[in-house]
Amino acid sequence: MADEKKEEKTLEEAFSELDVLAGRLEDRETSLEDSFRLYKQGMELLKYCNDKLDTVEKKMLLMNEDGSLGEFSR
Repeated sequence: MADEKKEEKTLEEAFSELDVLAGRLEDRETSLEDSFRLYKQGMELLKYCNDKLDTVEKKMLLMNEDGSLGEFSR
């Protein structure tokens, strides 16, 4: 049940995790099975980062259109 609600990460934390995953993937000692698992984790982190950046971009576009600080809601 703990996996259902993940803690919100900052983009910096997610990018740092991606950097660690990339380093582990580049390690020749990493097994093929572990590489697939690490790749999957990396893809999930990339999706998370993309979604966060997309939301921020849309907030900025909304702010720029009318000059106000209105919230973007999905």
